[in-house]
Amino acid sequence: MIDVLIAGGGPAGLAAGIHAALAGLRAVVVEPRTTPVDKACGEGIMPGGVAALSTMGVAVSGRELRGIRYRDGARGAEAWFRDGTGLGVRRTELHAALRRRADALGVETVRGKVGEVWQGADRVVAGGRTARWLIAADGLHSPIRRALGLDLPDRAPARYGLRRHFRVAPWSDFVEVHWSRHGEAYVTPVGDGLVGVAVLSRERCGYAEHLSRFPELAPLLGERAASGVRGAGPLRQRVSRPLAGRVLLVGDAAGYVDALTGEGVALALSTAGAAVRALARGRPEAYPAAWSKLTRRHRVLTEGLLSVTRSPRAARLIVPAAARLPTVFTAAVHALQ
Repeated sequence: MIDVLIAGGGPAGLAAGIHAALAGLRAVVVEPRTTPVDKACGEGIMPGGVAALSTMGVAVSGRELRGIRYRDGARGAEAWFRDGTGLGVRRTELHAALRRRADALGVETVRGKVGEVWQGADRVVAGGRTARWLIAADGLHSPIRRALGLDLPDRAPARYGLRRHFRVAPWSDFVEVHWSRHGEAYVTPVGDGLVGVAVLSRERCGYAEHLSRFPELAPLLGERAASGVRGAGPLRQRVSRPLAGRVLLVGDAAGYVDALTGEGVALALSTAGAAVRALARGRPEAYPAAWSKLTRRHRVLTEGLLSVTRSPRAARLIVPAAARLPTVFTAAVHALQ
């Protein structure tokens, strides 16, 4: 019998497979798409995520990131990472590196969809396969989460993200977050001659219109688009719990607040590891508490920032406040890394 069947072969699912193999468990990943898969992503990995990749033995190339910088026109604030450096890396590069490591460890990956899930007292059946446990790593709009009735309603205004790359030399080794009353633009160096620019907003319009609201970026980017536009949303996903019988939810499938603080990849890797450790120890019931502990700071800080951004007038005060209170801003960045 399969020890761990994993629905979804993105970063969270492959990380779960790698952790399972390292723990001596047989893991099978089911994914309908071919590797590597691209998606809308800020592509900045915090130092904690870089450390998690190293622990798993995943080697990935990218651009070193030394901190976070907030910008609003001529005003700005920045904070250096305290514990190591982050990494700006193309989503496709990260996915390919995780897949190589999973393959090297003997993690089986099959093309297909999991579909309907049946649970018994000692097994779960999904996608024509029987396993002791199922890890749902099937993304932001997880079909498994929805089928299990774990979604919670959310009345907050929806936020959406769009991302495109530009063929331009990075002008900083920081992730720059540009603020406006309409939303935010995240500039992440991902190569020697490439930056990714993701825009987040509650307003629905095209990428070019979003970008025009950040006039200080236009002269830096020019007309050198290097990729198409990819989108994601609604970003916020509320979930009642990350465990349902013999199914454990990891990554975005376990719930998502927003991309404001840039921890998506790091949390995907850490929650996948926590789920597998709980199973390897024979204590799956310990996973919800571990998930809560790993994600608490992210949820609290991101919810706090989101509440401010709901008011355009208040949102314009974020950068001046960070500049006037650099110790507070630095402490927040350190708490998230």
